[in-house]
Amino acid sequence: MANIKSAMKRAKTNEISRQRNKMVKTNLKTSVKKFDLAVTEGNVEAAQEAFRLATKKIDMAVTKGVLHKNTAARKKSTLARILNKLTA
Repeated sequence: MANIKSAMKRAKTNEISRQRNKMVKTNLKTSVKKFDLAVTEGNVEAAQEAFRLATKKIDMAVTKGVLHKNTAARKKSTLARILNKLTA
């Protein structure tokens, strides 16, 4: 454990941000799983709603600094491609 005051503060700050990042990632993964479930069931309306929510969560992860913007773009593109195959 750190002995210096600034290092102790930094460790506490790192723990807080780690927990926040974990929460954001968990919510993101859950929304993507819901989208995948709607696609496998073939429910177009539910898939479109889940896609909207998943892209919102991805964008929120970017603004929080959890995901890189290119990673987010790749994930959204993949989800959109899957949705387009379902609706076509």
